[in-house]
Amino acid sequence: MVPALFLYLALANDVRDMIAHNDLAAAERTVQASRTYSGNTPEFAAAVSWLARGELIAGRLDRAEAYAVETRKLADQLLRTRKLDSDQWLPTAVGAAIEVHAQVLAARGARSDAVTFLNEQLALFGNTSIGERLHKNLNLLSLEGKLAPALDEADWLGAKPTPLAALRGHPVLLFFWAHWCADCKAEIPILAEIERIYGPKGLVLIAPTRYYGYAAEGQDAAPAVERRYIEAVRQQFYAPLGNVSAPLSDANFLKYGASTTPTLVLIDGAGVVRLYHPGNLSGPELAARIQAVLPK
Repeated sequence: MVPALFLYLALANDVRDMIAHNDLAAAERTVQASRTYSGNTPEFAAAVSWLARGELIAGRLDRAEAYAVETRKLADQLLRTRKLDSDQWLPTAVGAAIEVHAQVLAARGARSDAVTFLNEQLALFGNTSIGERLHKNLNLLSLEGKLAPALDEADWLGAKPTPLAALRGHPVLLFFWAHWCADCKAEIPILAEIERIYGPKGLVLIAPTRYYGYAAEGQDAAPAVERRYIEAVRQQFYAPLGNVSAPLSDANFLKYGASTTPTLVLIDGAGVVRLYHPGNLSGPELAARIQAVLPK
């Protein structure tokens, strides 16, 4: 028999790993077994939220919605006595409950309802740690086809940024990255080849990044120290992109909802977003989207 204390301490991470390995049945058994031991704790709410995500991935919308509703009820009870960011698990639970509910609405054809819901949740949680995540989900549903938000360009690494408004006539590819992000580094050869082929045809690459409050090995770092570390990472791993402009701003990540790194945003010559994609893209996929927005 699994000791109760171990079950409690490992719960959310174990359920997440089971979902990642497509073992939803085992994840559900683990959560059900833990109800007796854990009660309503932030970690238990987070574990239930992983079930919601697992069911959504499996395409079982009714079950995904049911787990999202359960997660939100558990989280709302906990939020009566504490703030969202006072615990490491509550943001996971609340963010997932909101995300799954919005995606279920969209999958059922109620995209406008999903957008309205996300805007309501942004009014509640926009200034918390899940603000970027909420913006990401809102952008996934509504940003494509709209004018790209202006970038904060007060601070930067590399070449001085050119405002997006001054780049009209050129397609622009935004590559949101983080100094700790292995997936970002994996995208670099693809972006370097894209820039080699499409830069002469007018494509402009901009690589926004931000401060995270730590540097090498997760050590806390003041902004001046972290800035030097970011520049060192840029020089070491991002050299194939040349002296690409890298605006350095938390505001850009919040505005574009870049809670996932990398996030790729393709803007056409009229300044309209034509692609919003959290995560990596292959060279052929990205090239096809860029070719569609090149000047004729």
